[in-house]
Amino acid sequence: MSATLDIHAPADQTEGTRSQVLRWLKNIGDSVSEHEPLIEIETDKVTVEVAAPASGVLREIVKREQEEIEPGEVLGRLERDGATTDAAAGEGALTSDDTSSSAALSAAASSDAAASDVASRAGRSSGAAGLVDSGAAQLAPLAQPLQKSAPVAGASGSIKPRANTTANLERLSPAVRRLMTERGLDPSAVVGTGEGGRITIDDVVAHGTLATPVVAAEQRAQSVAPNPSAPSRSIPHTAIRKRIAAHMVQSLLHTAPHVTTVFEADLTAVLAHRAQHRATFDQRGAPLTLTAYFLTATVNAIRAVPEANSRWTDSALEIFDSIHIGVATAIEGTGLVVPVLHDVEALDLFGIAQRLNQLVTAARDGKLEPANVRGGTFTISNHGVSGSLLATPIVINQPQSAILGIGKMEKRAVVEEDGGEERLVIRPKCYVTLTIDHRVMDGHQANRFLQEFVRTLEAWPAS
Repeated sequence: MSATLDIHAPADQTEGTRSQVLRWLKNIGDSVSEHEPLIEIETDKVTVEVAAPASGVLREIVKREQEEIEPGEVLGRLERDGATTDAAAGEGALTSDDTSSSAALSAAASSDAAASDVASRAGRSSGAAGLVDSGAAQLAPLAQPLQKSAPVAGASGSIKPRANTTANLERLSPAVRRLMTERGLDPSAVVGTGEGGRITIDDVVAHGTLATPVVAAEQRAQSVAPNPSAPSRSIPHTAIRKRIAAHMVQSLLHTAPHVTTVFEADLTAVLAHRAQHRATFDQRGAPLTLTAYFLTATVNAIRAVPEANSRWTDSALEIFDSIHIGVATAIEGTGLVVPVLHDVEALDLFGIAQRLNQLVTAARDGKLEPANVRGGTFTISNHGVSGSLLATPIVINQPQSAILGIGKMEKRAVVEEDGGEERLVIRPKCYVTLTIDHRVMDGHQANRFLQEFVRTLEAWPAS
């Protein structure tokens, strides 16, 4: 009788957080050590690793890559070291080469991303860590790709293609088979580079437009409407992307009536202060970014309008005493992750700059912990870093009540009055927006918030 041990998904997943198997890091028959990373699970917030519960041999894969999973669900089974078993790997069990990593697909779908898997994720947590509980749609973490990729012409060390066999074609994973159907490809024409010659999603993507169509013209016309002659490709949605889409629709259309107010901020005083202190902050390990000033000004604005730091419930408005501000951070190849600076009101400018740098660095290096994206009470979207002057409405990160947008700083001609004389001067300015849940706040409260926010920046450091 075999002595096997079930491998479970983390059981502390919070309601509303979805997850799916991103990739298996081991194949059936591989030996694993206790606590060795075995599976990567992608949630709508971060990616976590599930470690082997004991040393042994991977004997069965129950949940395949890209399949959605429930908390505590059995993902696979491990034969412990020293145990005897006559159970071979289950027929139809999936190896890590049966499907490509979703990172390759995310990179292909991104409009501004490289195809590097290493730079395409944020928010990694070691071990069977808990999943994330946050209203926002966050991003997937860094993960070193272990699967084989399609061979590149002329590249040294590329995988030698293997001819297709009937067995290989019959063992297509559902994801590969679906992608081939969507792209109108003949499986026998695609070279497989997976284990035993299996065809992976990378192989389908690399095959490009060289494959033979196998779907009827009518079906192809429907799949690429409204222009049937236009070439296209289909990229399966990840759990994160689907969660982002659902969250945006839910927040904007079904939950909170969004209203946006727009102000303009003069950053002359902030830039002067930054120029004087930037080198000192750098030496102390805290790069002094403009975002650190925006966080400080946000704290002052929330103190003036506490309703901005709240959430709506059916019976009451819950106003939070502590201020936990999430800062939307772009991760190339993936999208946005929102690390949260907790208890910002207790930090000075240096403390904010230091903590901000730690979180942003962790996000971009794929080392965020689930707790780093949990518990935000307010969010800042500094969309100006990518050149945007104004964005509205920025969708509120439910269940929060407001979100602050910061546009690109640029020099603008401004008419100023001095001693009764008008003169034209050049000032560094940016548009700032506050999008509110109109159930929580009215326009005058939103304006009061931005008045205090702008006043803090323009009166720096007196503020």
